[in-house]
Amino acid sequence: MTAILTAGLSLKPQYYDAALACRADGLWFEVHPENYLVAGGPRLQWLEAMRARHPISLHGVSLSLAADAEPDAAHLHRLAALAHRIEPALISEHLAWSTWRGAYHPDLLPFPRTNESLSRIIDNIARTQEALGRRIAIENPSHYVRIDHHEWDEIDFLTEIARRSGCGLLLDVNNVHVGACNLGYSAPHYLDRFPGDLVMEIHVAGHTPDPNLGESLLIDSHDAPVAPEVWALHKRLIDRIGARPTLIERDDNLPDFDTLLAERDIAEALAHASLVKEICV
Repeated sequence: MTAILTAGLSLKPQYYDAALACRADGLWFEVHPENYLVAGGPRLQWLEAMRARHPISLHGVSLSLAADAEPDAAHLHRLAALAHRIEPALISEHLAWSTWRGAYHPDLLPFPRTNESLSRIIDNIARTQEALGRRIAIENPSHYVRIDHHEWDEIDFLTEIARRSGCGLLLDVNNVHVGACNLGYSAPHYLDRFPGDLVMEIHVAGHTPDPNLGESLLIDSHDAPVAPEVWALHKRLIDRIGARPTLIERDDNLPDFDTLLAERDIAEALAHASLVKEICV
C-alpha cells in the first residue's frame, strides 16, 4: 500500500471536513495512535470515516522502545486493536524513552547508543512487531545536547537495529537539520550515508530558534512552515534514494487547510519529479 502514497499531512480535528473532502492524488494522513486507543465513541468514528477516504499512518509517541523495560503489554494490546480496526498504511514509532517505572514523561528522551541499549531496543521492537503482526518504522531522533560515551555511530546503530529486528526506518529530515545545527555535524553528509533501502517513510517539518539562545539551538517545534534548507535536504535525499511516502508535520500555530495543502504540494512535486527521473533512467 505504501507504493501509492506520495505526500501526506498531520491530521488535526479542525481539518476534518476539508481533509475528508480533499481528493488530491497520493494524499494520506498521519495521526498519533494514542489519541484513538478507545473502544468506540465519536473520535474513533471520525478516524474510521477518514480511513474510508484516505490512507492513514499511525505515528506513535509512547512505546518507549529505548527504555530499560519492555513495552507496556496493555498499551501494545490497544495499539494492535486499533491497527486491526484501521488497517494503516504505515506504523512508526520514535527511538527514545518516555517511561520509567510505570510513569509516563511528556517528552521523547535521549539515551546512550551502547551495546546494552542496542540489544534492549531490538528486543522491544521484536515484541512490538510480534504484537502488531507487521513491520514498523523507527524514527531517527532530534538532538539538543551532546551525550558522551556512545559506543555506536547513529547511522550504524539505526542500521544494525533494522537489520537485526527486521524493522524499517523513518527518516526525519528536519531532525537531521536540527541535530546538525545543534551538535555541529554535517546534515548533507548524514543523509548521504543513510541506508536508503531501509527508509519506509520521510518526515519534513518546521523548526524554531530557542527563545533564549537563538539560532545556536534549534527546536523541532512543528509550528512553522518547512524551512528552505530542509526542503533542499529532502530533495538531496530523494534524488539519491528515490521517492518515499513523505509527511508534512505540523502540530502548532496551525494555518488553514489550503495553506498546508499548498506546502504538501511541494513534497508531491518533488516526489513526482523523482519518479519521472527513475522511469527515464
